[in-house]
Amino acid sequence: MEPASMTRRAIVLSAVLSCIGLPPLFVLVNAASFYSVNRTNGTIVTSAGQTREYILYVPKSYDRTKPSPLVISMHGAENWPSFQMNLSQWNQLADERGFIVVYPAGEGGGPKTWHMRGEGTRMPNVIFISELIDKLEASYNIDPARIYANGLSNGGGMTFALSCTLSHRIAAFGPVAAAVTLPVDWCPDPRPAPMIAFHGTGDRFAPYNGAKVWLAPEPFPSIPEWTANWARRNRCSPTPVESAAAPDVTRLEYTDCADDASVVLYTINGGGHTWPGGPPLPEWLVGPTSRSIDATSLMWAFFRQHPLRRK
Repeated sequence: MEPASMTRRAIVLSAVLSCIGLPPLFVLVNAASFYSVNRTNGTIVTSAGQTREYILYVPKSYDRTKPSPLVISMHGAENWPSFQMNLSQWNQLADERGFIVVYPAGEGGGPKTWHMRGEGTRMPNVIFISELIDKLEASYNIDPARIYANGLSNGGGMTFALSCTLSHRIAAFGPVAAAVTLPVDWCPDPRPAPMIAFHGTGDRFAPYNGAKVWLAPEPFPSIPEWTANWARRNRCSPTPVESAAAPDVTRLEYTDCADDASVVLYTINGGGHTWPGGPPLPEWLVGPTSRSIDATSLMWAFFRQHPLRRK
């Protein structure tokens, strides 16, 4: 493990690089400077001809004789797997609950991004995730009914893409502060996909009510409308159940869905482009990080309730 000060410094730098448009040379120089923190521990050559990287975390409690759940957690744009690992803190929960976590890297020579190019299951990033699952299943005793995907920002957008292309392999999905660039009607897979989302009303980079922002070529969707569209895809009851999860957090759940594929949205009042319950990021840049709820723990509880339904 890296020293806490170095890890903290890397988190702050990653947040800055992922949210502001810096000259590419500056980004690359800083990426090289923080190589020791942002290193990966695994590679794979995909059938699309790409060499891709990832960080794999296997808890000490892993028992080869027992099938283990797998959590796939994806970073935001212009970022690194190590940032997502430190921010989401999935490793700590994996130690407690005994599952494996993988943090795949997007595309790029320095900081990485999840590019939404290609057709459906032939998207290079979808091929990467699918073949990464294959590789991990060949090396570890992965429970095929308990594979889950989540991500922050651009990684949340990639989470949506996976729900549309790999819902026959991935059981449930957890986008956080999702920066979604694909239209809702892009989704080629009608299979109901359980989803739990988290989004702050003060998010300036992926606005809660939808808007065109300078860092994206297309407007981002309204998160409440996007969630409702996901619920329609899952054939849920059209009227969600609203409750207070905390003084500053509202929970909205769509129930009576096909295949029990419920859809949940946690709205953080005033929350920024952050991971609720994670280490605080520079508030002047990305806004407040809520401490009222822990997205990782809530996500895992939701995942446990939604194993993959075989057709």
